[in-house]
Amino acid sequence: MARPKPATFDKQKVVAENRKARHNYFIEDKFEAGLALQGTEVKALRGGEGSIAESYAEVRDGQVWLINATIPEFSHGNRHNHETKRPRKLLLHAREIAKFVGAVERKGMTLVPLSIYFNGRGRAKVELALAKGKQAHDKRATAKDRDWQRDKARLMREKG
Repeated sequence: MARPKPATFDKQKVVAENRKARHNYFIEDKFEAGLALQGTEVKALRGGEGSIAESYAEVRDGQVWLINATIPEFSHGNRHNHETKRPRKLLLHAREIAKFVGAVERKGMTLVPLSIYFNGRGRAKVELALAKGKQAHDKRATAKDRDWQRDKARLMREKG
């Protein structure tokens, strides 16, 4: 019997975050995916280096790939060091990949990485979101609503 998945992901050490993703996209659903990495990539990530600011994920030939993620070369690596921007395979269940294919093709959604982290067992994971792009007016409305919530909370604190 399969082990039930936790409601929230066990993020022990966050290495990289995509902060602009919540500004540019409506986040529909979140998934945890494993990363197929080389040895020097893991060492560079453990050192706290890496960026996913401009990255995205795509489905190719029934597999999900993380594109344009930057993991800089490991400082003590030798000639077997890795490429910094190579496509990296994401490890997901077949059911999840099928869900991604349907959403991306039919609904026009995008796969956006939100963060790279190490879980409690020391494995490198990616928090992947199924997202829909925001228009300029959506971004303004979100900012207006966030400002109103902040003002409302301040008024409630002042008035008691």
